[in-house]
Amino acid sequence: MAKGGFRGMPGGMNQSAMLKQAQKMQQEMLRMQEEQEAKTFTAKAGGGMVSATVNGKHELVSMEINPEAVDPEDVEMLQDMVIAAVNEAMRAADTDAANNMSRLTGGLSLGGLF
Repeated sequence: MAKGGFRGMPGGMNQSAMLKQAQKMQQEMLRMQEEQEAKTFTAKAGGGMVSATVNGKHELVSMEINPEAVDPEDVEMLQDMVIAAVNEAMRAADTDAANNMSRLTGGLSLGGLF
């Protein structure tokens, strides 16, 4: 390695500048992760009969079931609505996290590193 940096680095970026940029990106990613974990995502199923809220840590934090959805003769339908609402809320959390990461990395895929 050449003294003061890598040969052929774009824009003459040296090792110190790369390290500072990586540290800045890591701090930004930690900040974004904390913000993401604090967010909540709500989804409804069955025409609004079931509502599920998850947080950015993929924890179910709230579930609302309209009493009209409770039919002892059709428990499977209620179960399906609960699953659908929770899964949709989880997808919303994942989509938001992916969009935030894309903004941070400028669309660069980091191959699951972060």
